[in-house]
Amino acid sequence: MLMAHPAVLRNLLERYDALQLLARSDAVDTYVHRQLQDTAYTLCVSTGTRDIGAALLAAREQTRPIPTAPRTPTAVG
Repeated sequence: MLMAHPAVLRNLLERYDALQLLARSDAVDTYVHRQLQDTAYTLCVSTGTRDIGAALLAAREQTRPIPTAPRTPTAVG
């Protein structure tokens, strides 16, 4: 399976979160809901999942920074 670039997933996660906040307001229009649905669909397709909960988990996992091992000094001799 192809994997989406982490930067693309980060952008989708940010967009989804922002649209979620807008969708909770009382005076939200149908455009915001449609954009939210489109973003959720894109997250699902990008992560190979079928529901938004699984897509959010997968996208967050794939964008999590990979810890690096601390460098150890090398002896110069």
